[in-house]
Amino acid sequence: MTNFIPVFPLGIVVYPGEKLHLHIFEPRYKQLIKDCKESGKPFGIPTVINNKVSEMGTLVTLKEIVQTYDNGEMDIRTEGLEVFRILEVIKSVPDKLYNGAIVNYPDNTLGEGSRELMQVVVKGVKELHRLLNISKDFKKPENELRSYDVAHHAGLSLEEEYEVLGLLKEIQRQEYLKRHLQKVLPMLMEMESLKEKVKLNGHFRNLSTFDLDV
Repeated sequence: MTNFIPVFPLGIVVYPGEKLHLHIFEPRYKQLIKDCKESGKPFGIPTVINNKVSEMGTLVTLKEIVQTYDNGEMDIRTEGLEVFRILEVIKSVPDKLYNGAIVNYPDNTLGEGSRELMQVVVKGVKELHRLLNISKDFKKPENELRSYDVAHHAGLSLEEEYEVLGLLKEIQRQEYLKRHLQKVLPMLMEMESLKEKVKLNGHFRNLSTFDLDV
């Protein structure tokens, strides 16, 4: 399916199912949110990387306007729906301040992928958080977690999060996260070991002696 959507480019990656809170202050996006509220239609958040709007993004629905301020600024709640690919940017939309885009929606496997692989990913994310002294509640049982639920919490850069967005099979996303964690966890463990060594420096320690034949 191909259609036109209003777009709100941001320097973040939004995933399907993600709940996102936004503060709206620019006139063009205040207009966009008002239009979406009145029409009940969703809008797109394409990812901006290095000041350039990327090809992929996520369609989101406006769940609630939490607060409207005297100057027209708004706090809103949204939720990610599905991944889209931009075919054409429409920079001049009649009577509108905001831009739009012609998009399509590539087939995206949202199923379980590999349950065993996901367990490895979740275990890795929990270890990452332990090493970083982070406490995170995913608000889901572990056996219900999918790649989109944990991707923001796996220590990925913006570019890497965008690469995950471009993977359209759950098992591909799981493999990507597993490889990432296999790369970063040993580095963090080494840093943790180094921190412990630094803490010992200058303190009295009980050390075993060695009998050396020299």
